[in-house]
Amino acid sequence: MNYNYHIFCCVNERAGNERISCKKKDSHLFRNYIKQKVNDKNIKNVRVNQSGCLDKCEAGPVIVIYPQGIWYKCENFKDADDIVDSLITGETVQHLQINN
Repeated sequence: MNYNYHIFCCVNERAGNERISCKKKDSHLFRNYIKQKVNDKNIKNVRVNQSGCLDKCEAGPVIVIYPQGIWYKCENFKDADDIVDSLITGETVQHLQINN
């Protein structure tokens, strides 16, 4: 199946390392929330996956959406709502976008 949006949410945990990781910022909760919201809103042709490190941990939790190649930080459930809404509108959430 081809997806209009394939969302990767970093849930990497870096145990015993000084560098912050997305999971330490509750990224797994945002990933589950986004997946549920996509289902609740019945948004078709969207796949939500967890990923390993996307190497932008300091900006995170980090989400990348393909094939558009849009990178977002997602620090709370409001951010997650804005990202899900962008799937409906097709507009980029400028205040959450990070440089890839």
